[in-house]
Amino acid sequence: MSNQPVPPPPRRDYQKRRQPATAAPKKSYSFDYAKLLSHSSSIPVDRTVKKLRLSKALTIPEGTTVSEACRRMAARRVNAVLLTDSNALLSGIVTDKDVATRVIGEGLKPEETLVSKIMTPSPLFVSSDSLAIEALQKMVQGSKFRHLPVVENGEVIAMLDITRCLYDAISRMEKVVEQGNAISTTAEGVERHSGRSHGFMETLRERMFKPSLSNIVAEASNVAIVSSSDPVSIAAKMMRDLQVNSVVTVTGNKIQGILTSKDILLQVVAQNRSAELTPVEKVMSPNPECVTVETTILDALHLMNDGKFLHLPVLDKDGSVAACLDVLQITHAAISMSINVFDGVRNGETL
Repeated sequence: MSNQPVPPPPRRDYQKRRQPATAAPKKSYSFDYAKLLSHSSSIPVDRTVKKLRLSKALTIPEGTTVSEACRRMAARRVNAVLLTDSNALLSGIVTDKDVATRVIGEGLKPEETLVSKIMTPSPLFVSSDSLAIEALQKMVQGSKFRHLPVVENGEVIAMLDITRCLYDAISRMEKVVEQGNAISTTAEGVERHSGRSHGFMETLRERMFKPSLSNIVAEASNVAIVSSSDPVSIAAKMMRDLQVNSVVTVTGNKIQGILTSKDILLQVVAQNRSAELTPVEKVMSPNPECVTVETTILDALHLMNDGKFLHLPVLDKDGSVAACLDVLQITHAAISMSINVFDGVRNGETL
């Protein structure tokens, strides 16, 4: 297994003005998108899971207490742990979200609660020979989860975190944008020389090839907002009730900080702090990076990949909080939209 880091794909200036077509027009202006797609510039072949920077899985007995599990996760700087039964067989998985919503959010005591009580039993897994993009699709579809055990020759060899796959999601979206630019340039020439203007390319460019976070925000309206002086236990209950992994603190309409389920695991439970007595402001991340609803999904993925964070507050046109998206929501949108575009092109859409 290679441990060499894979550099993120380079940023590109997608706002660059397109040059007018100089080639003489043909008599027929029919435009075959599928043919253009097949001749677009090459994109690196999808990597397999074993080529990613995998982390050795942390495994503990299912009779371990939540507080001990959190201390061990903190020591390894991970936010998920695999559980084994009395026969040393994989029985479940516990993540930071489970700790925040199923323990702190339910008012349970971490030192008295066994991980078997809050685990997700029989977790899905992925083969080390699977494509990274396939593992990513498995994560973002259905129940949506950020971690997958990696199996080789019938044994769990590692834990795959979604952050290891962001490069592949970014590559997918950049492929869409690159092919979209090529299609737009050619189609604009066809429309100009044929004397027709269908308004097709404007819609295609904005909604399919450069989708913004506004496409996601409408589906993610649950924003958990607490006071910075509220105890962490209140924040965890709100995460549980709204089924989210983060809360934000706001003064006026300006975000002051963000508290995530990972913060609760690492800075509260693992440190033996009382969730009822610890105010959010003591463990939150102040002044988090924010984007607007007009930010493209591709730019959001770049930002999260570069900044190594999993949650992104989104502001509306007035500067108020419109949503707090997590990496699963944004990645799911990226994969879904890229598949829709590819399918549409392969179906031979024409002008």
